[in-house]
Amino acid sequence: MRSLRAKIKERDELQGIVEGLKKDGKRICFTNGCFDIVHQGHVLYLEEARQHGDCLIVGVNTDSSVREIKGENKPIVPLEGRMTVLAALEAVDYVVPFDEPDPFAIISDLRPHVLIKGGDWKEEEVVGRELVEQTILIPYIEGTSTSGIIKTILQHRSS
Repeated sequence: MRSLRAKIKERDELQGIVEGLKKDGKRICFTNGCFDIVHQGHVLYLEEARQHGDCLIVGVNTDSSVREIKGENKPIVPLEGRMTVLAALEAVDYVVPFDEPDPFAIISDLRPHVLIKGGDWKEEEVVGRELVEQTILIPYIEGTSTSGIIKTILQHRSS
């Protein structure tokens, strides 16, 4: 089994890996997000995402880009911890951080075949969809969200 640390790559290193995989005829899938407090919904989503190709790359927003998107109280888990948990999942082949608020630049650099997002997105809202062969929306699993977990923790704490 490959070390989980070996799955965490910087963008420039991953570009070379992706080029090699493509030369070998592999279908590359990409998804992205904050992945703060990884939960059952994330795991099931990533398992399904992996079914659409030979390699699943997960782009993870850096702490500063998460704050830009979600506010100063996020993320709860720092980047290194989020990437380590994602890399430990069997469905995930590579994890790569990106500092921009959206993944357009990294999708442009990696040029995956398939872009995958959760069903809480509309296809026309998916950033980078014009750069890939296929965009897939995986149905959202109700009742599984980081915000819901945080709300539950705060409710238990105050009772």
